[in-house]
Amino acid sequence: MLELTMASVSGADAGATAGMLMADAPSEPGAVLRVGRDKSVCRLVTPDDWLFVSRVHLEFLYGPDGVWHLTWLRGSQAEPSSEVRLRVGEHTRPLPYGGTVPLPHGGDGEVVIQDRTAPRSVNVGFYHEV
Repeated sequence: MLELTMASVSGADAGATAGMLMADAPSEPGAVLRVGRDKSVCRLVTPDDWLFVSRVHLEFLYGPDGVWHLTWLRGSQAEPSSEVRLRVGEHTRPLPYGGTVPLPHGGDGEVVIQDRTAPRSVNVGFYHEV
């Protein structure tokens, strides 16, 4: 099972956990969790006016290889108005626009969607149960 927690943080709210949302999905091929502004397809939804987040921004998909994969889906713009970073343990790395990475089996970490124009971010914590 993959468990996600999400907090939308603006400059004045740094460190706050109020309004935290949670979602989970079983580790079964085809299971998917999405993060974005579109309530019809995303389990974790950001504020409507946070346009640095795409309608469907992140996708966590359990593949036939038995691994959860994280994809930063390409939006309607050629260049994104955000940056996405993946932190696992002490290591943080940028996720390329349109890129996919496997998540560690039985691990945890955080994905941060950072607005390039304002001190706002969407922080998505993940925990993959074995």
